[in-house]
Amino acid sequence: MNREIEEQLELLGQLLSDVQDGQRDKDAAHIAEQVAPLKQINEAPQGTQDSIHCDVSSVMETRPDAGRERRKGAPEVIFGETKETEQILAMARGLLAGTGRAIISRMPARSLEAIRSAFEHYEMRYQEASHMLVIYTPEYSKRVTGGKVGVISAGTSDIPVAEEAAMITEEMGCRVTRIYDVGVAGLHRLIEPLRALLAEDVDAILVVAGMDGALPSVIAGLAPVPVIGVPTSVGYGMGGKGVAALLSMLQTCAPGLTVVNIDNGVGAGITAGMIANRVAHARGQRSQ
Repeated sequence: MNREIEEQLELLGQLLSDVQDGQRDKDAAHIAEQVAPLKQINEAPQGTQDSIHCDVSSVMETRPDAGRERRKGAPEVIFGETKETEQILAMARGLLAGTGRAIISRMPARSLEAIRSAFEHYEMRYQEASHMLVIYTPEYSKRVTGGKVGVISAGTSDIPVAEEAAMITEEMGCRVTRIYDVGVAGLHRLIEPLRALLAEDVDAILVVAGMDGALPSVIAGLAPVPVIGVPTSVGYGMGGKGVAALLSMLQTCAPGLTVVNIDNGVGAGITAGMIANRVAHARGQRSQ
């Protein structure tokens, strides 16, 4: 267990102990002290509330977790799709200051140029299909762990989610091998690429599929490594928006298939990266 996790657990234990020892009154007083300014805002005349609220929200709504990767082995990711440009900027600055890198998923088109302009002297990596942007400080050193992950998409329409997963896994230090457009509608296309992928001795495989979502079950029935199924919102009719793909993957009879939520490329990539990095760590210990 790393030191930061031990510190987090010790802190949690202290907090629980404090509550049991009658610390509630002190905590309540501290909370009341913090809430007082917000109470004043609520009691302020309507004409002044908007301007005051902006100042408070700009502080309260951006708390990037720069210590997540050290603590958990998975990076903090800014979900850009639902955020305003200023929120993305504030969170990116916080992560760059804390880790030297900021990962932004689902970057909204309206914010892209402003972000690029604000960090024009930094190295950037932008993936058009997934709309993912990674920003690096000049001093940032990219991690290489030795983990190996395969990313497979059933169709070309699944590539945006597949690329989101692949980029996250690469940012966790893994080597990623991509195989795209090998779905069950033409299963003969899968045989040789999958054989080559397994020959690379990958530690985990991500399989991204919409429509009927059958491909992850096929691969889980063949591959001797963990398979992560990623349903996508590609489809129509009764199974549209990824519901049929999700249910099909959950209903699989192929052992070794784990499923994430619809279009959750980030979650799938992080899971694959954590598996591969643990395997790479064990591989390195055996070779010593």
